Amino acid sequence: MYLKLLALTLPLLFMTSVSATVIYKWVDENGVTHYSQQIPESTDEQSKSKKLYSEDIEPKAIGTVAPTARKEESKELSQAQEDAAAINEHDKEQAIEICKNAKYNLDILMTHTKLNSKNQQTGEVVAVTEEQRQDKIKTQKERVTLFCK
Repeated sequence: MYLKLLALTLPLLFMTSVSATVIYKWVDENGVTHYSQQIPESTDEQSKSKKLYSEDIEPKAIGTVAPTARKEESKELSQAQEDAAAINEHDKEQAIEICKNAKYNLDILMTHTKLNSKNQQTGEVVAVTEEQRQDKIKTQKERVTLFCK
């Protein structure tokens, strides 16, 4: 009986912990940081790699950033708001036309992600980047709020 118990517990004494994982960290020639459980393929990257052990990595604390109060918007009208108010007051037809154009442009920008634009100086057609598209969406939304009442 004791021999069976000893035969079952003896292998447990010599087992190593399998919960720890080796993670390799390296930066490639393009400056991109990589994390992997496998050794990098290139010998140059192997020499630059650093071994990290999963049990040594401490997780970041969650929920430790305190919320900040919103900044109060100034009560003063911006130049664009003053110009829009003047157009709305003196030329109603122009304000209606600006509103229609802004709504149309906003609809195009919101429904199409791949757009082209013609360069006014060179006449060359270039693709609109996502950042430019988002800027144009913001501008058209502002025009809608200023002229569509």
